[in-house]
Amino acid sequence: MINSSQALLFPPPARPSSVFNSDELEREIDSFSEFGRESERRTLIVSGWGDVPVFVNEFWTAKQRAASSLHEVSYRACFKPQLPRFFIERLTDPGDIVYDPFMGRGTTLIEAALLNRTPYGCDINPLSQILVGPRLAPPHLADVQSRLGKIDFGAPVDLPGELMVFYHPKTLEQICALRNYLLTRQCAGDLDPVDLWIWMVACNRLTGHSSGFFSVYTLPPNQAVSVDAQRKINQKLGQSPPPRNVPQLILKKTRQLLRDVDDSVRLETRQRTKASIILTGSSDRTPQITSNSVTLSVTSPPFLDTVDYEQDNWLRAWFCGIDLSKVPIWQIRSLDEWRASMCHVMREVRRVLRPAGWLAFEVGEVRNGGITLENSALEAGIEAGLRPVLVLINKQSFTKTSNCWGVKNLTKGTNTNRIVLFQK
Repeated sequence: MINSSQALLFPPPARPSSVFNSDELEREIDSFSEFGRESERRTLIVSGWGDVPVFVNEFWTAKQRAASSLHEVSYRACFKPQLPRFFIERLTDPGDIVYDPFMGRGTTLIEAALLNRTPYGCDINPLSQILVGPRLAPPHLADVQSRLGKIDFGAPVDLPGELMVFYHPKTLEQICALRNYLLTRQCAGDLDPVDLWIWMVACNRLTGHSSGFFSVYTLPPNQAVSVDAQRKINQKLGQSPPPRNVPQLILKKTRQLLRDVDDSVRLETRQRTKASIILTGSSDRTPQITSNSVTLSVTSPPFLDTVDYEQDNWLRAWFCGIDLSKVPIWQIRSLDEWRASMCHVMREVRRVLRPAGWLAFEVGEVRNGGITLENSALEAGIEAGLRPVLVLINKQSFTKTSNCWGVKNLTKGTNTNRIVLFQK
């Protein structure tokens, strides 16, 4: 199902239909030397528990970006598809339920569906469902092209003048006409999978730093700057928004997203996602998910207050008719508060996990590298009744995104990925 050129975190397991136990998983990580260096093994002493093995290596590199084309949408603080794929391949069998309680752009869910597992997800941000759902049921390019030809992009609309710092007036007319079309169809209950796909793609083309986006040059698409900040960017660069063809750009991005999708992928993802559950709400209370039903949870929670999801997504929220100020998105500043919040979530994850089920909890370092979150994650998991198995630390150079933001080493960016693995 996946393009054979996809770069992997590790080679596929020798026994793809047989679940690893914790000893086998530990041995594989311990022996990893793909990039010329053996894993460094350490021991972390956790208060109230004891020793937890820690493995440090460069487990993936900046060159390892390739994955299914369906992943190619932007969202803040998302992890590489190779990470959930590694755990899904080793700790689950086809048909098992894989769950992400902080699903974001849906990396875990997409990988689960592509690997013939049933994807479950939850996120308090309603934008997540708009970004994730359509990619679990990808349409045909011809259907998207036909629908775009039927939408009246020249329909009369009221233009929000402040947005002209981002868009040429003609482009903004097309954006607003599409927005009105989608919101009207939503109110009437007439949205279909092709409409939802177009909505998802348009959200990801609103702003960016190339001619593939609707906007004039701005920062990367996973963060919308304020109107005042964009005005300053325009002045500094001596630029004004050029006209863009909105339907053409949507079709171009659709073609890119569907590059690795054929009818076999559509069939398998749709079969698996018939039983999927995608929730919009707080992940510490998910009564819609049956107890003892999930085999594996792979997730990455908010890293304290590192990312302001409301501010970053204000333009997407406007386009989708969502008032994010009314959504209680976590913006946690205290380490003690973060640990307590994660404990609540982990208790709920423990409830839905099958006996001996797994939780892979990816965290990082924040506050100028002064806080590494695996200790607090381990404490929260133990308090929630989970058994810590190991910690995997990926040491890496700066990401492309960090360089775009001008983040210096050990100042603002996350420099290490730390995956804490628990078992029920």
